[in-house]
Amino acid sequence: MAAAQRRGRRIMMSPAEVDGFLSGQRTCRVATVSPQGAPHVSALWFAWDGTSLWLYSITRSRRWSELRRDPRIAVVVDAGEEYGELRGVELSGTAVFVGEAPRTGEPCPELDVPERLFARKNFGLDSMPHDGRHGWLRLTPEAVVSWDFRKLTGL
Repeated sequence: MAAAQRRGRRIMMSPAEVDGFLSGQRTCRVATVSPQGAPHVSALWFAWDGTSLWLYSITRSRRWSELRRDPRIAVVVDAGEEYGELRGVELSGTAVFVGEAPRTGEPCPELDVPERLFARKNFGLDSMPHDGRHGWLRLTPEAVVSWDFRKLTGL
């Protein structure tokens, strides 16, 4: 269970709003920590299954190697151009590596749902194409913070 949001409650999203927002967005920003403690942020496509955020990352990336060393992760998904349109969700916790890496399509029942969701959302396909360069990370958030500045008009 994710920690409850303590600040900004008037503009936070409901659980249903968070679910709908994450299901509809494509790109997130993933923050990891280098061995020297410096932050590293990179953009990545993802899938949301209603409980966990699934990240399909190149296994030879800086992000992958940093998470192998230190699995702490924070992810932001946001949208909006004008101030009154801004909305987003920050999820944080521990990344878990799932399936073979790099992924070649070996049977892995735990990946059936995220691969179907990811393939439909990002490629318009019913099954996941595997290139032998990517692997799966699962983030089941320990903390979730959300905001929807469109709610400010009603305050």
